[in-house]
Amino acid sequence: MSTRLRGLARSWLLPFIDPRQLASVFYLPRFLLDLRRYRKLATTQTVRLADAYPCLSDRTPRTPFDPHYFFQGAWLSRRLAEIRPERHVDVGSSVMMISVLSAQVPVTFVDYRPLSVALPGITSVGGDLGKLPFSDRSLDSVSSLHVIEHVGLGRYGDRIRADGSRLAARELERVIKPKGRLFVSVPVGRERVCFNAHRVFAPHTIVTYLEELRLERFSLVDDEGRFSEGASLDAASGLDYGCGMFEFSRADD
Repeated sequence: MSTRLRGLARSWLLPFIDPRQLASVFYLPRFLLDLRRYRKLATTQTVRLADAYPCLSDRTPRTPFDPHYFFQGAWLSRRLAEIRPERHVDVGSSVMMISVLSAQVPVTFVDYRPLSVALPGITSVGGDLGKLPFSDRSLDSVSSLHVIEHVGLGRYGDRIRADGSRLAARELERVIKPKGRLFVSVPVGRERVCFNAHRVFAPHTIVTYLEELRLERFSLVDDEGRFSEGASLDAASGLDYGCGMFEFSRADD
């Protein structure tokens, strides 16, 4: 089966049928055997089958993780630890990452779907990447990780726009002050629209979207989940679905 055909099958089957969950049924006999063993050992406990919560596919030789989200969170956290902004603004990134960053630096979190939490270090603001609630050139530290590839596809209830990613990038660019930093990550590889999940970009496309800013450094997670810090843009050529991490700055006026 060709790579393109496998991708097509994955894209159209996974939204309706998760083969990992179907495969977990094969581990049910092991689960029942373990339950029987546990009951024999738990002589002072009542272990009811009605209270069981079968977790059938977690017995793996290594801890599973998503390389894109694992490495991009580590990348941003380390960069903020180095530049030490007084406040950081994030637009739409992983809330799990934001909860950890807020222990390091006060974070204003902006999302189309506002985050309803009460946690020291986090200020939550409802906002649209088409029109951020900040003045021109007013922010010195901004991130938006694995976000702009979704804008304009309607997946999260936003308006359908074919140029959504470009407009989102320009809006992020607008709010960066002189000497400010912008951290962006997107899927990189063969450029395409995977409607309505996301877009995939050639790295040079992102650079052209942010023409007012200067690319300071580029890091990369390749198709095998390997992280390369300080990579060249061309290192992403030939990838199918990598993760490109871009650090931009605005020159001092």
